[in-house]
Amino acid sequence: MEKVRLQKAIADSGVTSRRKAEQLITEGRVSVNGDVVAELGSKVAAGDRIEVDGVPLTAEEKVHILYYKPTGEISAVADDRSRSTVTDAFKQMDVRLYPVGRLDYDTSGILLMTNDGEFTQYMTHPKFEMSKTYRVKINGILKRDQQKEMRKGIMLEDGRTAPAGVKIIRDKKDRQMILELTIHEGRNRQVRRMFEHFGLEVLKLTRIRYDFLTLDGLAEGEYRFLKPHEVKKLIANAKDE
Repeated sequence: MEKVRLQKAIADSGVTSRRKAEQLITEGRVSVNGDVVAELGSKVAAGDRIEVDGVPLTAEEKVHILYYKPTGEISAVADDRSRSTVTDAFKQMDVRLYPVGRLDYDTSGILLMTNDGEFTQYMTHPKFEMSKTYRVKINGILKRDQQKEMRKGIMLEDGRTAPAGVKIIRDKKDRQMILELTIHEGRNRQVRRMFEHFGLEVLKLTRIRYDFLTLDGLAEGEYRFLKPHEVKKLIANAKDE
């Protein structure tokens, strides 16, 4: 009988991502056939009874959604301060969704929502380097030498960034600039910190592309289900990185 790692079985059930599943295991919140399992190397078979916090896992149909996240929503399943979260738009669905990665509270744009742990692993693990493009409005001007620095990588407090793509959309002469920035990383507040590195304030930030996906046809707060071929292409592109 084929066995799989416990964290993969949890992620495949739609409860959470594989990395979060690993955390649940090490915290002693997972049991298999009535026994708590806290070792990441443990494997389970198809007939094993897996429980997380005492709740049995049940297989769910995989769901993949492109959501146009508005500003003012937390990229989490729940918030201890009762603020709006990105899952609020999907409460009517009989499925447990969570965000793939995150967008800051004051950032809008493409956010993938799913219950597919394996898909989440491909989209978020650093080794897969999915490209993400942001439309950025800044107070001030990113000078040509600074643009070159971004394209090579700049040193932030948590290390040097990977080379970024920079495209100028509009330059208002010494006042404001609108540009597109393409990165392959997912550090916390990375885009804002990259501009802060040059003393520039980000006035508006929207993620307009995620790999080949765009916001075409959607308004803020709207969403659409990804087509099967789109999901396959995303995973294939991740593997090719």
